[in-house]
Amino acid sequence: MTSEKTQSRRHYSAAAKAQVVAECNEPGASVAKVAMAHGINANVVHRWRQLAREGQVRPVKAGEFVALPLMASPEAAASSADIRVELRRGPITMIITWPASAATNFAIWTRELLR
Repeated sequence: MTSEKTQSRRHYSAAAKAQVVAECNEPGASVAKVAMAHGINANVVHRWRQLAREGQVRPVKAGEFVALPLMASPEAAASSADIRVELRRGPITMIITWPASAATNFAIWTRELLR
């Protein structure tokens, strides 16, 4: 009798992989702790680090912010007249508020910021 896997593989964006690899490269960081904090198996993170050494995962520069996909509930989107983005890097938190009526301008600004 064969058993079928009930769980599918999770897929991570290049930005998410780069962020995790960058966190592992911080002084005193533990791959196991970083992996656990992100809910990822440490063996997967070790593989990403190997790929980064081979140039297949773009490393994140110190202080660089990486955009990760976020999900918002429809209720939150409907109740807010502003776009609110919270960026965290270590102990630093930056909150950006932008009028929802200028969403296109926010997208352009964000694209330029992440270049």
